[in-house]
Amino acid sequence: MLGSILNATTVLIGGVVGASLGSGIKEKYKTNLFNALGLACLVLGMNAALPNMAKSEYPVLFIASLAIGGVIGARLDLQGRIDRANARMNEKSGKENNAIQGLMTGFLLYAIGTFSIVGPVLSALSPSHGWAFDESANTFLYTNATLDLVTSAVLAASYGWIMILAAPMLFCWQTIFYCLGYFLGDGMPEPMRVELSIVGGVLIVSSGLSILGIKDCKTVNLLPSLLIPIIFYVIKGL
Repeated sequence: MLGSILNATTVLIGGVVGASLGSGIKEKYKTNLFNALGLACLVLGMNAALPNMAKSEYPVLFIASLAIGGVIGARLDLQGRIDRANARMNEKSGKENNAIQGLMTGFLLYAIGTFSIVGPVLSALSPSHGWAFDESANTFLYTNATLDLVTSAVLAASYGWIMILAAPMLFCWQTIFYCLGYFLGDGMPEPMRVELSIVGGVLIVSSGLSILGIKDCKTVNLLPSLLIPIIFYVIKGL
């Protein structure tokens, strides 16, 4: 659990530093930052999804997850709620900034991947349950924290102070997997991690397309897709 706390803290620190510096960055440099972020999302998303495709037990599951999750998201009008909230923020600030969409993109970048999913499970299964500073099970999360420190600073420089909210979101996400490892004993099934990586990778690519202005895939509406593999394997385990 200590690793998750450290990981969330580095995201918070990076967000504060990036947001503080971002107000002094000229618009033309911010444009370059957005382009870099969009390209990075495409590469990181494909890197998360493609290598795991060959490991999938049910290759159709990620398609079903995206379809079901997309329907749920559309029914709840998640993207519409985000867009309206973003419009209200822009109206108050007098600036055009898709900040809440940036928050969702940041959360996906922090949350999807072996480090952020397997790390909490290994911490829960360790003798100290991840509360020891020298616990080898926390190595994944310590490494993830270092990477997220830089990423959060860049994102906050582009989207502003709202990015610090990604820290508690990430902590809650990792706590879910910590609890899975703690209460299930043998931890999270590897196939579940594979399917989450595929679905999450697709969502990160979707965010990258949106940032680059290529295609608005309504990524927020697809967020419930991340729950489908978890529900599927929990039911399968029963």
